[in-house]
Amino acid sequence: MKGLRWRYTRLPSQVEDTLSGEEGEEGEEEEEKEAAPAPAPAPEDPVEPQLAEASQVLGASEIRQLSLHLPPRVTGYSWSLAFCTARDGFSLQSLYRQMEGHSGPVLLVLKDQDGQIFGAFSSSAFRLSKGFYGTGETFLFCFSPQLKVFKWTGSNSFFVKGDLDSLMMGSGSGQFGLWLDGDLYHGGSHPCATFNNEVLARQEQFCVKELEAWVLS
Repeated sequence: MKGLRWRYTRLPSQVEDTLSGEEGEEGEEEEEKEAAPAPAPAPEDPVEPQLAEASQVLGASEIRQLSLHLPPRVTGYSWSLAFCTARDGFSLQSLYRQMEGHSGPVLLVLKDQDGQIFGAFSSSAFRLSKGFYGTGETFLFCFSPQLKVFKWTGSNSFFVKGDLDSLMMGSGSGQFGLWLDGDLYHGGSHPCATFNNEVLARQEQFCVKELEAWVLS
């Protein structure tokens, strides 16, 4: 009987131990649930760029797509048309003159005679230079027809170089990702190490139909 009483007296404590163990596990599970990180909030809709005037090269869809790839620091910046061939003529020197007084980033967009749209984002305004300038924010892009963006690879720092008779962006092995002549009429595009880009136009050599340079500020 003593043994039986021992079982009866011990049984409730065993049950209590079991229950307390389960409660402890449940408490731990609740703590784990409480400690679990909250899901990341859904990204907000991008701020629509404000253009001072209409673009003759980019439509609303292209502008929206490009805005998603611009550096975060220029989000909400207004786009001012500093230069366009329709208004200012086909002249690289005119482009440089229109860039004077601007230091902020520039979006260069152009349409060639084949109707292909492509261009570049430069972290600095275009200017005459002895060497290459710019930062890793610089990139090339093309619509074919969907947007393709070619960011800096980190392999070199040949971002932008401005001569009197040419404007070059990206380089490697003697080729330029994008270059334009002094008349802003003839240009070329080749794969380059700076951006690991495709040929932006349908052919490596192209003729410009329209070109615009937008200052973001």
